[in-house]
This record gives sequence, C-alpha cells and structure tokens, in this order.
Amino acid sequence: MAEFDVGARLKEVRLQNGLSQRQLAEAAGVPHGQISMIETNKSSPSVSSLRKILGGLNIGMSEFFEPETPEVDRPFFIPSELRDLTSRLYSERAGTEGKITLKQVGNAKLHNLQILHEVYEPGADTGADMLEHVASEGGIVVSGEIEVTVGDEVVVLKAGDSFLFNSREPHRFRNISARPATVISACTPPYL
Repeated sequence: MAEFDVGARLKEVRLQNGLSQRQLAEAAGVPHGQISMIETNKSSPSVSSLRKILGGLNIGMSEFFEPETPEVDRPFFIPSELRDLTSRLYSERAGTEGKITLKQVGNAKLHNLQILHEVYEPGADTGADMLEHVASEGGIVVSGEIEVTVGDEVVVLKAGDSFLFNSREPHRFRNISARPATVISACTPPYL
C-alpha cells in the first residue's frame, strides 16, 4: 500500500476551499512557509501542526485522511474496520523518527465521542507545540509507557495508568522509552 501523500492532500483541500497558501496560513495561525514546505513534501508536520492547519480549513484529521469513507453507524467493529486517521505522522526527536498510529472506532461525529486506539513507537511525539482544543479527553495506557504533559504537570504513565483532563489545557504525548506504547483514549467532542 502506498504511503499517504500529506502534501498533495493538503494542497487539494486548500484549493477546494479557494484559499492561497498565505490565506490558509493566516486562517490557521501558522507561518506561510510552513504550508509551502508541507505541500511540496519538504517537511512533515507534527500532529499538533497538522491539526492547527486543518483547523484553518474547518476539517478534522479523519476527513483529511479518509475523505471518501462513508459514514457508517453500527455498534461493532473488528480491528481492520477501524478508521486509520494518521497512518504515518513523524516527529523529529534526537535524530530519530517516531511513528504515531491513530485508529478511530466508528463514526465519531454521529456520537459526539471519539474513541481511539493509539500506538506511539519509540521517539514518537505529538510535537513541541502543545495541543489545545475545546474538549475533554481521557485514556488508559494498555502497554508500554508514555510521557503525558498537561499544563505544567509531566508524568510518565505505565500500563494500567490513566488520564482525564480538560483539553483546553496545553498537552502533549511522547514515548521516551525504547518500546512501543499503546493507549486507548476518548475525546468529546471529537477533535480529529
């Protein structure tokens, strides 16, 4: 399966919305050059940067990564039916790449609740730019360990540990260990 072309998709969505790179940058509150670098695949955005840019387009990551996926309302799903929201987002951390995989259960918009299966490979990081959005989120670490920052608090959570906070607080997730970390999380209203 071919890798998702984030740059080409961003350009496609920007043009569909009739925006120049400069207009999108202003709407998203990011530097103009960042849009150009992403669209030409000279830069891979962090999770927080991409979310911010998509906010300027008023779309979520689910719509960005899987625009043609029909909305399905049913109660049960097998692993292959989870919606892959971020098949390959990287962050640079001490010269290593960290892959983050986010898979969504069902139709988050319909239920006003987003449930995610998250895997953070060693070195994975949501980005130095802290995430902030209007929602509440919580989760449980299923395996491995993950460093979670909420406001001024930084805690390393291990398997069985959990979190719950107001997402308006600046927050960040990163795997500082040598093993993958798996988290099951929920967010309402949906953010991605």
